[in-house]
Parts: sequence; C-alpha cells; structure tokens
Amino acid sequence: MGLPFTEWHMASFLPDPAVEPPQGIFYVRMSASAHTRGHSGVPELTAGVLCWLERHGRRVINGSAALDLELSKVRQYQALMAHELPVPLTYAARSPEQLLGLARNMPCPFVTKHNRAGMGLGVERFDSFDAFEVRLDALAETPPVDGVTLLQVYIDSPESFITRCEFIGGKLVYALRVDTSEGFELCPADNCSVPDEHNSSETKILRFEIITDYVDPIIPRYETFLHEQQIDIAGIEFITDHAGCKWTYDVNVNTNYNAEAELRAGVNARVRLAQYLKKELARC
Repeated sequence: MGLPFTEWHMASFLPDPAVEPPQGIFYVRMSASAHTRGHSGVPELTAGVLCWLERHGRRVINGSAALDLELSKVRQYQALMAHELPVPLTYAARSPEQLLGLARNMPCPFVTKHNRAGMGLGVERFDSFDAFEVRLDALAETPPVDGVTLLQVYIDSPESFITRCEFIGGKLVYALRVDTSEGFELCPADNCSVPDEHNSSETKILRFEIITDYVDPIIPRYETFLHEQQIDIAGIEFITDHAGCKWTYDVNVNTNYNAEAELRAGVNARVRLAQYLKKELARC
C-alpha cells in the first residue's frame, strides 16, 4: 500500500528517552516467546519504550496495557474473568513443592503451561497426580522464563478442535478452526509449522480452517473485552466443552495468520491490517 515505515527491532534498537519520539503510529509486535529466540529481557525494555511513546501522546497500537496481558496468562485470566468470560480453573506456582501441593488437589486431567509462553511452551497433559509426580523433575529442566508455572483443568471437547477469533481494530475479521488432534502447538503462523513425515501436505494444511461470516454471542463480548483492555489486534482462543460452554484460555496480542488457510477462504488479514494501519496513520 506504499505506507512509509521504519522497523525498531527491540533486541538492538535503543531510542533516546530524553527526546521526543518521532511522529507517526507505532504498531507493537513484541512476543511473549521472545526469550526462545535469545531475546530475554527485551519485552521488559519494550514496556518502558511504550510508556515513553504514550507519555508523549503517540498512537500506539497494542500499547503497554496490551503488552502487559501478552506477557502473563495469570493477568489475562483475571481480565477475562472481570468481563465474566469463563476461564478454566487455573493455579499458579513458583516452586516444585508448590506445584506438587496444588496438583494433589487438582481435578484430573489437568495441564501444565508456562505463565509467559507462546508456541505451546510447557504445555503437557496429566491424567493423574501420580503421572505428574513422576514428571516433576523433568518439568523443572525447562523452567518458565518468569518462574511461574500454571496448573489448569483440562477442558474435554466433543471434537478435537479449538476456535481462534482474529480481531483487527477491535472487530472480528474471521474465526479459525484449529485441529488439536496432533498436540498443543496451535500457532497459525506459517513459520510455526512442524513438518510431519506421516501426514500429507493436504492434511497439514487442513489443520487450520477459516470460518467465514462467523456469528456467535461471544464475539461482541470479546470486542468489549478488547476495547476495555486497550487491545487493538489480537487472536483469542476458546474451547467448547460437552455442555456447550465456551472456555477462553488464551489472548494472543502478538497474533499471526495462516496464509494457506486464508488463500482457501479467499480472505487476507494482512491486507485488512495494512488498511487499518493506513487509516490510523491518517488520523494522527
């Protein structure tokens, strides 16, 4: 679309907080999984830079409030529950002893996950306390970057899929049905794909299926949630249990899109995103 832009790669870029930031809009792409690419501490630096931009009145898309939720599932869940959006029963702990004590009283099955995650980090299912106790030492070998591990009740669904709703400008673009039969790595980004020699390319592609013109009562509730939390662009994931209850378990502020699924459905969220950024730039 010919939009002028400059990339600030926060692993190496250091703005001068003693001067005013440049004019323009600022779209934040900081990821909760930055540490897996050798960028530990960069989200914290980015949070400070966003406060600098906001102090000077710059338009920041997915600003400091959004980044705060991106970096902590515990805070995500509190925000979701404040909007009366059902969240799976979840406990947080920092030590193996705490985890063991919590797991002893957890309904089974349950899953572990990292509080600051992305890419399915730390997600593992346990069908009994004994199975968890056996794995406890192994779990400690890959600790979460912020030291916080979650125990979460496993939500059983009548079908092996979750739904991910993509929003741009706080409004629904489309819903994505994601097959969960192959595990917990549910990132739709093309570069997140894990090759599987046992499946054909067609099977891998169909793991992600876009639902066009998706209508559900939860959508306006998500849009209200995003507005109140100052989140402009996000992918929100939920799973539906046997009783039809929708359990929201992840808010992806740093969202991604699956190009192959979009091609089949005849939609392009990247173009929609560029159009949104162009509109916001014209307003600043």
